[in-house]
Amino acid sequence: MLTIKNLSAGYGKVQVLHGISMEVPKGQVVSLIGSNGAGKTTTMRAVSGMIAPTGGEIHLNGERIDGLESFHIARRGLAHSPEGRRVFATMSVSDNLRLGAFPRYTGARPRGDIESDLERAMELFPRLKERRQQLAGTLSGGEQQMLAMARATMLNPEVVLLDEPSMGLAPILVDEVFRIIARLKEQGVTMLLVEQFAAAALAVADYGYVLENGRISVHGPAEKLRNDPAVRAAYLGGGH
Repeated sequence: MLTIKNLSAGYGKVQVLHGISMEVPKGQVVSLIGSNGAGKTTTMRAVSGMIAPTGGEIHLNGERIDGLESFHIARRGLAHSPEGRRVFATMSVSDNLRLGAFPRYTGARPRGDIESDLERAMELFPRLKERRQQLAGTLSGGEQQMLAMARATMLNPEVVLLDEPSMGLAPILVDEVFRIIARLKEQGVTMLLVEQFAAAALAVADYGYVLENGRISVHGPAEKLRNDPAVRAAYLGGGH
């Protein structure tokens, strides 16, 4: 589904990623964990076209997407729920969700029944249903995070990138976010998940990668990583 081969990327003269390779199979959740500054968000930005890779290849459904603009990548079915939420603050919850489906309105993605998908997103995120006409900028941080995730699903995507969905949230909302991720997984949504709570991320994931200083240091089935003494000592001691 999503294949990353020898990906290098950075900002100006600062190289952050040094030839990483990953696979995200269809219908699975793959977690990318690592310390702050390891390059996790840079990986997500390079995959979604927010920054241009300096080397390597990225394939979505067998089609090469590295070097394409973000909107072209979205049209091919890759949705990105970015770190920091980035909702459209002056627009309603419903309109934010409809914007997530924009490539479907234009015909760049298979249209399907957008209104039915909107109602389905509201059911998946009931807090949003209660606030559907409320301006996104007036939502709490947790509600904005749910809106960003729901907006990504409105693309009817092939793959969803979730970058730090629990960042800054109270523990009770972190639990809710992970319940939603588990529900999306049950529905067959393919996801690449970057998450500060490594234990929770590996609990919901099928497979995991550990990123250290811009390089993959270890990878394997999520359960195996959860039981790896080195991984546990470095990343799971303070896990959620």
